[in-house]
Amino acid sequence: MTSTGDDARVAVWDADAHICEPPAVWREYAEPAFRDLVMQVHRHPDGHETGFAGGVDLGMNVAPACIPGMYGNQAATWDQILPGSYDPVARLEVMDEEGLDHAVCFPSLYLVSGDIADGQVAAASARAYNSWMADFVATDPERLFGIAVCPLQVVAASVAEIERVADLGLSGITFRPERYNGLELYSEDMDRVWSAAEYANLTVAVHGSFGSKMSSFARTRYANQFFVHMVCHPFEQMACVMEVVASGVLDKHPGLRVGFFESGLGWLPYWLDRLDEHKESMGHLVPTLKRDPTEIWSEQCFVTMEAGEGEALAQLADLGLAHTVVWGSDYPHYDCTYPGALAELDATFDELAKPDLRTAVIHDNARRFLGLPELKLARPTLS
Repeated sequence: MTSTGDDARVAVWDADAHICEPPAVWREYAEPAFRDLVMQVHRHPDGHETGFAGGVDLGMNVAPACIPGMYGNQAATWDQILPGSYDPVARLEVMDEEGLDHAVCFPSLYLVSGDIADGQVAAASARAYNSWMADFVATDPERLFGIAVCPLQVVAASVAEIERVADLGLSGITFRPERYNGLELYSEDMDRVWSAAEYANLTVAVHGSFGSKMSSFARTRYANQFFVHMVCHPFEQMACVMEVVASGVLDKHPGLRVGFFESGLGWLPYWLDRLDEHKESMGHLVPTLKRDPTEIWSEQCFVTMEAGEGEALAQLADLGLAHTVVWGSDYPHYDCTYPGALAELDATFDELAKPDLRTAVIHDNARRFLGLPELKLARPTLS
């Protein structure tokens, strides 16, 4: 680590890390009746691979997006994913090498499980993944924290799965920002999901990706993956923030913690200012919105930053919102920095010369996001 003094003692949290699902998820953890239907990688007779779910070929080779530096290499196969992607012991070794003390683990292939149309298959996929993830983090529950897939295709199944994963010891749930079968995040049906997560004290992380065929801003306009990837993360998250905040969901559920992940944070100051202005001038149209949007964000929401976003972070800090920012390595996806993700982030903080911000982002905020008590001196003093 490049920081000095007491800050060097602060344990580093990777709040947006990923795993890559091994075949065991669908071959061993899926219920027998669903093993051929749940989300999986399918190898065709000619050797090429595609994602497959619910009896439908998704038509994409997912491996290049899940291996550092491999995007565009269509010859890449799922056999080439890094051991740290799926083996918890290997993952802990990677974390040690990278100087990361804790990791909050999200899916990769299962980020596109919103493409599954059949609600029963979607629920079975979630159960298989979540059971596997519970075993993954059980290897070292002090360092590994699992986020469960939430099958919003069927609200009743989502509520049941939230209750189950809370008992499994997972730390939160995740779903995409797009609408599952038209489900609006502020609808009466969705309120059952928010209530279940709040009651179980599970963090909610809205996490998108490209590659999905769900109806979205990007997919309804573009086919070129450059355009799709540019648009899908920030535009969907901006809409999602508006829906969750302006609809009064968080006013109604003050115990919820909601993160909006992997879309950067440069858009956030503008978006919150615009939301505040709209509440002032048009608030009568959203009568369930009781507090100012920026106040709601400050108390209940989180966003991920990427290395290099120091200027945007400083702007949020000036607005009194630095406590809502966490950082994730995105390991092992194609565009992550590996090795050296933490060193890249530290270069950003060195330029800012604000050690308190580093401590907040890599430690304090991540613990708040997960609902854990503050523990600033978690890392032993280095000799």
